[in-house]
Amino acid sequence: MLNILLVDDEPDLRVSLGQVLRDEGHDVEVASDGEAAMARLSTRSFDLVVSDVRLPKVDGLTLLRRVRREFPMTEVLLMTAYGSIGDAVSAMKDSAVDYLTKPFDIDELVAVVEHIDDRRRVRDEHARARAEIDAQPGAARLVGRCPAVVELIEKVDTIADTQAAVLLTGESGTGKELVARMLHERSARRDQPMVVVNCAAVPPSLIEAELFGHERGAFTGAVKKREGRFKAADGGTVFLDEIGETPLETQAKLLRVLQEGEVVPVGANVGAKVDVRLISATNRDLKAMVTEGRFREDLYYRIKVFELHLPTLRERLVDLPLLVEQFLREFRPGEGEPPGLSPAAWAALRDYAFPGNVRELRHAIQHASILARGVEIDLPHLPPELAGKPEANGGGSPRSLGEAMRQYEKEIIVRTIRGTGEQRQRAAKLLGISRKSLWKKLTKYGLQNRRQNGEP
Repeated sequence: MLNILLVDDEPDLRVSLGQVLRDEGHDVEVASDGEAAMARLSTRSFDLVVSDVRLPKVDGLTLLRRVRREFPMTEVLLMTAYGSIGDAVSAMKDSAVDYLTKPFDIDELVAVVEHIDDRRRVRDEHARARAEIDAQPGAARLVGRCPAVVELIEKVDTIADTQAAVLLTGESGTGKELVARMLHERSARRDQPMVVVNCAAVPPSLIEAELFGHERGAFTGAVKKREGRFKAADGGTVFLDEIGETPLETQAKLLRVLQEGEVVPVGANVGAKVDVRLISATNRDLKAMVTEGRFREDLYYRIKVFELHLPTLRERLVDLPLLVEQFLREFRPGEGEPPGLSPAAWAALRDYAFPGNVRELRHAIQHASILARGVEIDLPHLPPELAGKPEANGGGSPRSLGEAMRQYEKEIIVRTIRGTGEQRQRAAKLLGISRKSLWKKLTKYGLQNRRQNGEP
C-alpha cells in the first residue's frame, strides 16, 4: 500500500482517479493545485505524488523539482493532456518515475502505480537487509533468517571455541569455507594460521607431500625440503575441503596425524609434533563411501565429532535479500551506497533455481554490478541464464518448458506491439489481455521503458 497525494485541477478527475487508487488499497489524499500540494507535503509524508503538469499557482514540473529537493524519498508520477515531448524530457531529467499522457487507460495508471509500489517494497527490503548486515560483527559472516541458517549460526557459536573436529556437508557453493572461517575466527586459535587445502585440486600422487611435507630427494622433482600444510598451520586450523577425494593410503596417514598429533614428511624417518584443529568439508555422502569401502570408517568418525549441514539456496530463498545486499556491497563501484535492483531483476533472481547455490548468486551479482556501472541493476544486467535469454543455452535451447513458454510469450508481445506501431492499448486487445496485464508483462520482461529508445 502507498500513501499517495493526487494533484489535479479537474474535480471529476480527482474524484474518479482517487477512488480507483483507493480501490487498489492505497491511502489517497487530493489537492487541486501545486501550492496546496506543497502544503500537504509539509504536514505528512507521502510515498508518491501523482500530479498533472498544467496546474494553477505552481505547475507540475516546478512541484516535481521541489519534491525531489525537499522530499527525496517521495516518488513523482506526472500526467498531462498536453503531450509535450519537451515536458516529458524535462520531467525525466528531474527524476519523475514516469509520465502519462491524457487520455490514458485507467489500467495503465493502476499498473504504473503498482510498479512503483513493487519498487518501493524492493527498496525497503534492501534497507532492512542493510541494517541486518550492519548489525552482524566479524569478518566472516554467514547471513540468513531461515531457521536452518539461524540454527547453524547458533551451533557455530557453541562449538567454535573447542578443539573438536568438525565436518561440513552440503552441495557445492553453499558456503562451507565461509563457515570454516567463522569457526576459526571465533576460536582461541583466531590469531594463528588457517590453512585451506582443496583435496580435489591436488593430484593423488602429491596429496601426501602437500599435507605432510617432504624431504629433499623423496621423489622426482623434490629438489628441496618442504614443510606440509599441517606444519604450516601449527597452532591454528587446517581446513580440508572435499576430503572425500583423498586416496585411502593418505586417509590412513591422516588418521595417524589426528591420533598422534605428529606428521611424518614423505622420505623422513622422524616425525614432528603439530597442534592443529581439523575442519573438513564434502559435498559427497561419506557414509555411503564408507559402506562402499572408499572412505575409512575410523577416519569418518574421527573427523565428524560435530557435523554441520549447510542448506541449499533453494531451501533458504527467504535469505535472498540479505545475500544480494551483501554481494552488492562487495562489488559496488566506489565507497557510496550500493545500487538497488529493479522488480524485474528481483523476480528473475527469485524464480531461478540456482544449481550453483550461493556461489552462483555471488557471481551473478558481480556480473550485474560490472555491467550496471553503479546504476540500478535491471534484467539485461543479469547473466543470460538468469534473465531467461536463449544465448546461455547453446544458441536457443530453453532450460525448461517454463522458460520456453516465457521466451515465446516475450517474443509474441514484442512482435504484436511492433505490429501496432507501439499502440499498447490496441496491442493488449489483440493479445486478449487488459492494458494493466500488458504493462505487468512488459515490466516482467524488462520492456516497459523501451519506447523511449525507439523500441517496443
